[in-house]
Amino acid sequence: MADRLYLSLWYPNFRLEALPAALAGVLRQFAVVGSKRVSAASAYPINFTESPTYQRIYVDTSTPTDLPGIDPAAAADDSAIENAVGEATEQLHDDMAYEFEMRWQLWAPQDPAAQGRFNVSSADPDDPPEPDPDFDFDAPTLADPSTPWRLRPHIVRILGFGPQFDVAGYEQNGHLLVDFGLDTPWVPDQPMDTLEDRALNEEAQIHIQQNIEKLLAFTLLVEKNCGISSRLLWTESGEPLAEKLIARLQRVN
Repeated sequence: MADRLYLSLWYPNFRLEALPAALAGVLRQFAVVGSKRVSAASAYPINFTESPTYQRIYVDTSTPTDLPGIDPAAAADDSAIENAVGEATEQLHDDMAYEFEMRWQLWAPQDPAAQGRFNVSSADPDDPPEPDPDFDFDAPTLADPSTPWRLRPHIVRILGFGPQFDVAGYEQNGHLLVDFGLDTPWVPDQPMDTLEDRALNEEAQIHIQQNIEKLLAFTLLVEKNCGISSRLLWTESGEPLAEKLIARLQRVN
């Protein structure tokens, strides 16, 4: 069963005024393995049952646009990490949470029913399909039509919490929280043991391993470069990711 995957980050002697720099630092590490720009930003007061007091969805500048009044150069500048974080956190309050969406490319099997429509997937099943905003990521790997596996953009949400947001929820969730969405890119929800072609099973294992390597690369970049005091990779159900992964790979073999 699919589960949500998170990375909690804690910082030593953390203060509210350090939150924008901490957010920008984690976003910059994500840009090493994913998209270089922020796709959306929000600020929530009190807790997540409240409507956001700030919200912006950035125009995708990776493809030409003829939308009236849109300056692609200005849009690209606004969605740069430092600018997006600076604008969203301009009104810094201790009872606010600040959320930034970015995307990365992960391997996933193509749904036969979706062939020819979209070459995309989302970490959140409630997100509608849309054209790939980072199509050039690892582009040569998309060229083989004989495989059901495709690199697809997945949304990652990076959140920073004020000390009074959700009654000091950062003590449990971290000063910063990375929401990777559903864990299916690393522990596919499909029953792989029903695949009859062993070559497909081997290919699945290779692509799952590549997804894991990207996840670990980001986690290690954060640990090395962001000055954190501790981190925790965890799932919503509480079931260890490593155990789920081992069980699934054993079924592949």
